[in-house]
Amino acid sequence: MSSSAAASASASVSSSQAPSGLPSGGDEAPRSHRRSRRRRKARRAPRARSVDGLKAWAEVLDGLLVAVEETAWAVRDLAGSVDGLLERGGREVRGAKGEVGLVAADLTRSAETGFMLARLAAGYRLHGVKSAFVSRKRADEMLEELHRGSARRFYEASAAHGGAFMKVGQMLSARQDLLPEIWIRELEQLQDAAPPIEAEVAVAVVEAELGRPVGELFAAFDVEPLAAASIGQVHHAVLRDGREVAVKVQRPGIERRVRVDLDLLELFLDSLAASLPETDYETIVSEVRSAVLSEVEYVAEAEACRTVAAHFAGHPGIVIPAPVPEACSEHVLTTEYLPGEKLTVALDRLEARRDAGDADAQAELSRALGLLLEAYLRQVLEVGVFQADPHPGNLRLASDGRIGILDFGCAGRLEPAVKERYLGLVCAFVTGDEARMAELFGELGFRTRSGRPDTLNTFAHALLGEIRQAISGGGVKWPTKEELEARLVALLGACHDDPVVVLPREFILIARVFMTLGGLFARYRPDLDVSVHVLPVLGPALIGAVLGMA
Repeated sequence: MSSSAAASASASVSSSQAPSGLPSGGDEAPRSHRRSRRRRKARRAPRARSVDGLKAWAEVLDGLLVAVEETAWAVRDLAGSVDGLLERGGREVRGAKGEVGLVAADLTRSAETGFMLARLAAGYRLHGVKSAFVSRKRADEMLEELHRGSARRFYEASAAHGGAFMKVGQMLSARQDLLPEIWIRELEQLQDAAPPIEAEVAVAVVEAELGRPVGELFAAFDVEPLAAASIGQVHHAVLRDGREVAVKVQRPGIERRVRVDLDLLELFLDSLAASLPETDYETIVSEVRSAVLSEVEYVAEAEACRTVAAHFAGHPGIVIPAPVPEACSEHVLTTEYLPGEKLTVALDRLEARRDAGDADAQAELSRALGLLLEAYLRQVLEVGVFQADPHPGNLRLASDGRIGILDFGCAGRLEPAVKERYLGLVCAFVTGDEARMAELFGELGFRTRSGRPDTLNTFAHALLGEIRQAISGGGVKWPTKEELEARLVALLGACHDDPVVVLPREFILIARVFMTLGGLFARYRPDLDVSVHVLPVLGPALIGAVLGMA
């Protein structure tokens, strides 16, 4: 996922994950030569200026197949190195055997995941050929069958292996606007249904981290987890003073596993880059790596959670469960307990009532999503610290109608000056001040190849277009799935014509947040009340922007 060659990325996997003393693979030079030849061929291919959606996907899948091959070579070499170390014998090897066994297990797991990705890519690639020889009806049936089988395989591999691959599945599960319903049904299970840690292991982690037996720390501790996720799992407990809390326990060894996954995903994207629109992949990958690794840093998560919880203390519609400092450590994070439904479950229920003719259901649904949008606008533009993983498993609708945001493991942070510039950029977009937008894009560090802001303006429309509609007073027309796909094709076309070659790091997480929220809004189509949920956040800055244009 960097701009370095795949051979260098392979070396990075070996050096960062294997115990010291592992020999390198024997055929590195010829493999690097094969990769370089494929890269040169890919880069010589002319780029279409008007990108057709099907063609774009075909290019991506071709690149993915190359990436699978290259990753398989890297895994094979590292696995061979582990086998060689085990065969060398001697005191040094026997002492390292436990760690070597863990690395070997991670390699097996990663190889299985790579094979799953290869099957998915090949299945969709071949569908385009097979469907040309059958009727349209049969082709549609075949595609439905392919979706069903592929979604199930992706879910099973991600659920079994966890780590960074599960995080990918969780992110995809929130894009109900783009993915087929079959995929959403499968991937939604990843939001809070990872394989649980054994009860005795979870208790041992808590006692080792907090320094006392669980019976002394808590008046009650439920060994059955409320939810299990890719990095840790959450248990309900009661403190000695009677407060209900949620105790998040980190999976033993998860940091090593996530690092292996990220190195392998880096190999994939490094090979895919030649088939994707040109952009600043180095910054994207660096920020994603940093964000995922931050999820194992519970001390930093507790501080981000405390900051945001303090900002929303007393807000009538938004609640952030605050951490309990005396029950937190490097691998255990305890926060206030927030009962409630997973947001998408509540929204599905309200949608069903609305469709059945209940006039109040649409208002309840709209208020919930309005509060969610307000919560993120305030985090980004007021606090400068924001939860950057808004998949539905991290969002709750409390019984009193408040929106709750959980899990600050993946959090974005903005310096005060940067936060003010983003606020100004949103206001400039809402008022249509493209000259000010171009100025702020430059100050924030965005750069296109041509130096013109056109591609950046296209991104702004994709992220904030509906908010501007609502503020303009015309009401929001949420895009259909087909319109979103057309918007994606247009965005790909803009990236081909004039790619964004430099992106500021913080924008990666901001874009992730608002694209995910956009998917929820497009799926449930609320009536957005900007006077309640948007203008109070933007008000003073928006007035200043309007006066500045006068």
